[in-house]
Amino acid sequence: MNKSKFTVCRLNAGTFPMTQEEKQILSQIGADLIEIEGASDEEILSACMNADAIMIVSAYLHGTVIRKLKNLKIISRLGTGVDKIDVEEATRQGIIVANLPDFSTDEVADHTMTLLLAVARKLKYHDAMIRQGLRQLDLKDMHRLSVLTLGIVGFGRIGKAVAKRAKSFGMKLLACDPAVTPEEARREGAEKVELEAILKQSDYLCLLCPLTAATREMIKMEELQKMKPTSVLVNTGRGELVNEYDLAEALRTGIIRYAAMDVFGKLNVFSENGFPVDHPYFSLDNILLTPHIAALSEESAANARTGGAMAVVEALSGKIPEHIVNPHYKQKLSTCE
Repeated sequence: MNKSKFTVCRLNAGTFPMTQEEKQILSQIGADLIEIEGASDEEILSACMNADAIMIVSAYLHGTVIRKLKNLKIISRLGTGVDKIDVEEATRQGIIVANLPDFSTDEVADHTMTLLLAVARKLKYHDAMIRQGLRQLDLKDMHRLSVLTLGIVGFGRIGKAVAKRAKSFGMKLLACDPAVTPEEARREGAEKVELEAILKQSDYLCLLCPLTAATREMIKMEELQKMKPTSVLVNTGRGELVNEYDLAEALRTGIIRYAAMDVFGKLNVFSENGFPVDHPYFSLDNILLTPHIAALSEESAANARTGGAMAVVEALSGKIPEHIVNPHYKQKLSTCE
């Protein structure tokens, strides 16, 4: 390909602005940069029609858009999950989809444990009491962690990192993941069980699996009713793993005791102009909410931006990025001459 420059379209440039480090890396290939938010298909198509690469944080990249981007060589996800990208369509079009599977393992594991500990020590309640000048003791549901069972659904990098942290508190560990063997779970100090067993036995249930057709709304009212009424659901995976209206009803009626959520299906916390607070979660006291920040730290944000930019440079230089979501993609790259 005789091009002195490539065109790189960076989405989410409003909510996650490009850094100088990103731009410096992309300057290695003389990239022309287009910075947009990409809040709609129309905006992406209008700006990125001639793009050789798209870098994406949290926007959707639908198959109907991908099919029209005839110059596109790589979609670089500045993060781990690719459920907002039509990977199948990209593969059919011969487009690499790259991600960063380990850029925030420690951050998500730390945040998962932070939510768990905040609920276990009733921090939200005690914070509200002290702000009223009260020390109103209520020990109900306050237990030492070493007598409790933690269930982890999704026992990949992050699931294992959570297990490592929870093990130091003496918690009994259960793992549910079809890709993990009983021996692998035991090496991490956990017992492999099926979904029904982990629902029934867990005091705290953490969702850390990817969003797929099989896992979408894997936790509905039927599953919630199998959990202990004293149990707590923690979700730092994907919001769509849970039927949010069923969970709100289960919390409102005491089917389970508490929940802690960092991810949402029906609430776009990435909106540039803020978001409405009419979601049913906001009417409940027995839920702790954070705005999809589990993966974030100064270090992980820097790693995401530089790692995503490096994947683009590699692909447009005719090399194969380290982490490819679609390894059997139809080869369409040509080296830069």
